[in-house]
Amino acid sequence: MRPSRTTRRATVGTVSAALLATTVLTVAPAQAATAPSAPVAASPDSSAPVRFVDIEGDGGITLKANVFTPSDADGTRRYPVIVLPTSWSMPQIEYMAQARKLADKGYVVVGYNSRGFWQSGGEIETAGPKDIADASKVIDWALAHTPADPHKVGMAGVSYGAGISLLAAASDKRIKAVAALSGWGDLVGSIYSGRTEHRQAAQFLGATGALTGRPSPEFRTIMKDFLASNLDKEQDLIAWGRKRSPAAYLDKINANGAAIMLGNAWGDSIFPPNQTADFYEKLTGPKRLEFRPGDHATAEGLGLFGLPNDTWTDTQRWFDHYLKGADNGVNRESPVLLKSRSTGAYEGYKSWKDVPSAQRRIDLGGSQRIRTNWDSGADGGLVILSSMMDQFFRLPPMASIPLLPRSVAAVWQSERYPSGQRVRGTTRLHTTLTSTAESGTAIAYLYDVGPLGIGKLVTHAPYTFHGKTPDQPFGVDLDLFSTAYDVPAGHHLAVVVDTVDPLYITHNPGGARLTFSSPADDPSYVSVPVRD
Repeated sequence: MRPSRTTRRATVGTVSAALLATTVLTVAPAQAATAPSAPVAASPDSSAPVRFVDIEGDGGITLKANVFTPSDADGTRRYPVIVLPTSWSMPQIEYMAQARKLADKGYVVVGYNSRGFWQSGGEIETAGPKDIADASKVIDWALAHTPADPHKVGMAGVSYGAGISLLAAASDKRIKAVAALSGWGDLVGSIYSGRTEHRQAAQFLGATGALTGRPSPEFRTIMKDFLASNLDKEQDLIAWGRKRSPAAYLDKINANGAAIMLGNAWGDSIFPPNQTADFYEKLTGPKRLEFRPGDHATAEGLGLFGLPNDTWTDTQRWFDHYLKGADNGVNRESPVLLKSRSTGAYEGYKSWKDVPSAQRRIDLGGSQRIRTNWDSGADGGLVILSSMMDQFFRLPPMASIPLLPRSVAAVWQSERYPSGQRVRGTTRLHTTLTSTAESGTAIAYLYDVGPLGIGKLVTHAPYTFHGKTPDQPFGVDLDLFSTAYDVPAGHHLAVVVDTVDPLYITHNPGGARLTFSSPADDPSYVSVPVRD
């Protein structure tokens, strides 16, 4: 089915805005990426000098890199080394502000442009085996050409650099500590969660990759099949994504024992928080999980400009303890750190499972039948932009719940909460669905509804099915994206389900109908995790 005109306009506008933001961040400093390899004098407010160098990557390609060395290096001592692969589409100077800060604290820091992007050689492999081999090659170079300590090797990165760092920790035993910021544990579970293609996220990655790099034929084919919803290639997509998922190498990561810090944003529209939390729970070595308001890479983004940033502060503390042995207490703190979207306050927990202390049920009683392929007005917003609005202005996507047309949106509402509710963790939906077609898509939303009926989006998630017998009911269990949101006193929650969202590719044939029912022997409900 072709997307609606509204959906096409929203998608084009979103990708254009995202490309503009990427261009501002990347094209302006591009000249610096071609700097010579001679030492460059430090700025007046910093002491660590920088060198721009070429490093030979896997297969003999050239990786453009920059190297910061502590100013007191005199050839008589070794320093911990941190390797920083760049984010998707970013040039090699991405981490220079943070690299200089780390070098001033006694680290050798090597930041390099991931293969296939900007002036680095090769093609975009999307964190494939060649990217992981490159990471080890960079470590080899650092140990041979800088005063780096071979027993104190760390890796860190944002987004793409985070994924490469985690995958490298599975294959290179020299890596003792990792800080993975806005990365992924499960690539398929990120852009194909609920068996639904995350349209805007994929278009954003494809467009920015083509703008700033050289996508490999394999990547071009995967993206083409993905955006065309080619179900004949679904297993190829899953195999491709699994090969690039740190979760597939958990046994090796745990056996190697690197101390791993994970940071992400509640509203990450490329790598949703659920898959990060699931990956964290399965790690057995030293670990830390941090969630903050925002979208993809926005929680740590300002730190890339050298501005004060909690995520980068904790990253340095993590390396100080696990690479330098500093007794700074990071190993004794609550390993799960959450920042509320509503209050901005931090909360510490001993595990992800301990985040909610209770569950509040919203019964999805009765039977509701809706038409498909009509936009009800409920949606998850726009990739990158909507959750940034929530982060900086506390303005998530909104909808007027009383005005949602019940012919195209199923709506259930809770009682009013006199004392409010502190939603913490993963909301789960259980229902019975009957479709007039064998395939279809539904998107579930949870709204915080005020006295005037205006709903602020708390969380949502898509769900797609294929191969079902028409007019035969089947059970649906869906995890909505994890969050930390405070419902004010006097408000209530609303559950909304419709079939169109500009974030996703939907699979409802023309004229199809979806019916949500609640059998007596298997009642439908939404379970909301709360903190008393």
